Amino acid sequence: MKLLTYKLPGEEKERLGVMSSSEFEKFFPLEELGLGFLDMNDLIARVKPEEMELMKKASCGLQDKTLNYKEVIHCAPISHPHQDIICLGLNFMDHAEESTRYKKEVFQRERTYAVYFSKRVNEAIGDGAKIPSYPGLVDSLDYEAELGVVLGKDAFQVKREDAFDYVFGYTVLNDVSARNIQTRHKQWYFGKSMDGFTPMGPFLVTEDDMKRPPILTIKSRVNGVLRQNGRTDQFIFDIPHVIEELSSGMTLKAGTIISMGTPAGVGMGMMPPRFLSPGDVVECSVEGIGMITNQVV
Repeated sequence: MKLLTYKLPGEEKERLGVMSSSEFEKFFPLEELGLGFLDMNDLIARVKPEEMELMKKASCGLQDKTLNYKEVIHCAPISHPHQDIICLGLNFMDHAEESTRYKKEVFQRERTYAVYFSKRVNEAIGDGAKIPSYPGLVDSLDYEAELGVVLGKDAFQVKREDAFDYVFGYTVLNDVSARNIQTRHKQWYFGKSMDGFTPMGPFLVTEDDMKRPPILTIKSRVNGVLRQNGRTDQFIFDIPHVIEELSSGMTLKAGTIISMGTPAGVGMGMMPPRFLSPGDVVECSVEGIGMITNQVV
């Protein structure tokens, strides 16, 4: 099933909804089920198996109480993550190669170990929200379509064969990046973490709706033109490896978001580089989850 966070027009309160895996318009408000979760973080931390079953049944019926996704304000599924997002850098070989072409001294490195960095998210923005361009500060705004993995329970010293038991679900994430700031500081934190740099959504698809491992196509388009087209079976370091490695020495809390890296086709990888400008529309999609569309302003 798909979970979403939304607002009703004219309201500021975030609400939760559920829809069938095969649906993209009609969804069921969780408040109609008497489920009083504060937000998606609260749902992930506290939901009981019987409540998950109740939501699954509701997503497939009770059409008289459904709302239309097109008629509500779209929020990121987890609009205020409790912790920084954990990101993988250079986790597709073709993206690693294009990054090295752009700035060898920053991106060239051995592939023996995964590249991890964190992304501060004061507020993740939803489908349809605007990406700020920060004129005067950013001169090389870029996009990165990625699969986001959301953990459903605390993970510590997890073995790779058990890794998917800790996954709550999956979402789409655009790891928006200011390349001039990312490369200037060597550490990528500032250039990845500006307000508005984390479009996410449109849905959080529960893990039981996907194969283990999920083999999904990841795409991005800019102004309707295809830029990225990769698959999750091209990861250099897969989801079980990442969960096992990170949890070997740190507790990954329930609600943790891991963004698994981006395929080739980003702006800095083009010859010459083609970065985003105000007015550009970026679409990021992952097969089986949906697409987020955001305009640069």
